[in-house]
Amino acid sequence: MRRNTITRVTFLTFCLFLLAGCHSANLDDLKYFTKPSEIDVTSDNYILHPPDEIEIRCSRVPELNLTRQFIRPDGKVTFEGLGAIHASGRTPQELADVMREKITASYSLAGEHPIDVQITAYRSKVYYVVGQVYASGPKIFTGRDTVLKAISAARPTNGASIRKIQVVRPSATADPKIFDLDYKEMTARGDTSRNVLLEEGDIIYVPTTILAQIGLTIDQLLRPVRDVSTTPYIVQPLPIYPY
Repeated sequence: MRRNTITRVTFLTFCLFLLAGCHSANLDDLKYFTKPSEIDVTSDNYILHPPDEIEIRCSRVPELNLTRQFIRPDGKVTFEGLGAIHASGRTPQELADVMREKITASYSLAGEHPIDVQITAYRSKVYYVVGQVYASGPKIFTGRDTVLKAISAARPTNGASIRKIQVVRPSATADPKIFDLDYKEMTARGDTSRNVLLEEGDIIYVPTTILAQIGLTIDQLLRPVRDVSTTPYIVQPLPIYPY
């Protein structure tokens, strides 16, 4: 059995070396990602959905000013004197315009933007960081999230291949867009040429180094052998028969 285990380890190790560096990334896909310097990043275009939280600022209506609401599962918010208002699927400015129409029936509102809707909690949209990081999983998307910020917050492990991180933009109608990222170059030399803005649903994949993957594979293959060798042998007492 020991000989078979060594043979399996050797074969899988060889396969891992062959698969190393086999990425489906495409350098041309980088053009589908926006850089922070190329766009004025604001929350104006953010589409509200449950369970985002908003705050209303309207100094001329004291009972409404600085009130906060979570967007309910039905997509609505409710304010005293205004009733239920559908907020889901609208930008903050679009929601403010709807509220202004309702308020003008009882109040005189001067100025171009007498009502301001601020987003106080981004909760409805996420992107993902997976692989060899300490804090993997979905992350709250705000529209201002960059790849550098996301990876730094997730904290790559010692077994992470930080020179071959992949940024993936999934698509339901076309092929996903994928490009490679050298996180070491980005942090050690300040190369931010690929520090793009993330979009909702983007995936950052931090792969395992070859040596770390080999170590994990060997550990998994040898674990049954170790478990058997370290299992204590329990001596069963002999039965006592009465004479």
